[in-house]
Amino acid sequence: MRKNNQYYIRRTHRFLGVFIGIQFFFWTLSGIYFSWTDIDEIHGDHFHETHQMQVSASNLLDPASLDSSLQISSLELRYVKQQPYFWINESLLFNAQTGDLKGEISEIEAREIAQAHIKGDFGIKSVEYLTETGSHHEFRERPLPAWAIHFDHPENLTAYIDARNGSFERVRHRSWRWFDFLWMFHTMDYAGRDNFNNLILRAFSLFGLMTIGSGFTLFFMTMRKRRKKG
Repeated sequence: MRKNNQYYIRRTHRFLGVFIGIQFFFWTLSGIYFSWTDIDEIHGDHFHETHQMQVSASNLLDPASLDSSLQISSLELRYVKQQPYFWINESLLFNAQTGDLKGEISEIEAREIAQAHIKGDFGIKSVEYLTETGSHHEFRERPLPAWAIHFDHPENLTAYIDARNGSFERVRHRSWRWFDFLWMFHTMDYAGRDNFNNLILRAFSLFGLMTIGSGFTLFFMTMRKRRKKG
């Protein structure tokens, strides 16, 4: 009976080892990459222009005077090309000095905003206007519509500008894309990257514990057998 138990445990251990071995490899590979990279560089902080021109806000209108029918629930003072604007209710952009309602950020404005926020004098290869993004897009779950400004840069640098208010949202580059790709294998969320509660990850975590448990069981069973022989 002891021999039969050992036989079945050994077979289970070998099967589980083969079954989850590839995923263990990706967990280890991605973990090594994460531990050897600087998260600030992954975020692209070293591409950001830190010496932005600061403009003092003066002669600003009273937001209540913009539109008598406007019910203000949120308000932010933002600058678009060094001009002050009121960003109201996360949907309307008013010139804070003239009261004029501004439409969406144009492509020319988006280009200028992106170049002002990115270090270096890089040319622009192409520009995209995004109205939707998939679950695997590098600008997923971010404000839309947005302008994607693709720079002529060795890292395939892309800056994203909110088309509603001119906000510089994100910068993406090759190292971030590698990080994102490996993150998908690490979380095993092949649909959207960031769901830690997906069934695949839970199942493989349990299989991993079973593999470890069967290994320890085999170790103690063989140790007892050796002691009895001795």
